[in-house]
Amino acid sequence: MPLTMVSAGVETTVKKVGGKDEIRRFLGNLGFVEGTPVTVISQMGGNLIVHVKDTRVALSMGMANRILV
Repeated sequence: MPLTMVSAGVETTVKKVGGKDEIRRFLGNLGFVEGTPVTVISQMGGNLIVHVKDTRVALSMGMANRILV
């Protein structure tokens, strides 16, 4: 399921990152790689703030939909 469907406060693991090579590389540089634990901090208007690799990252709904957990 896409990361946008995870409730706030829930920790899950990245299973796959979709999209074009450029988008996968961008998300990989932010820390979204297969097997990495992520926690959704908050969700407002479809946009997410997530905790990944000891940092908080804000993602748009479009980017978060490419991250499957």
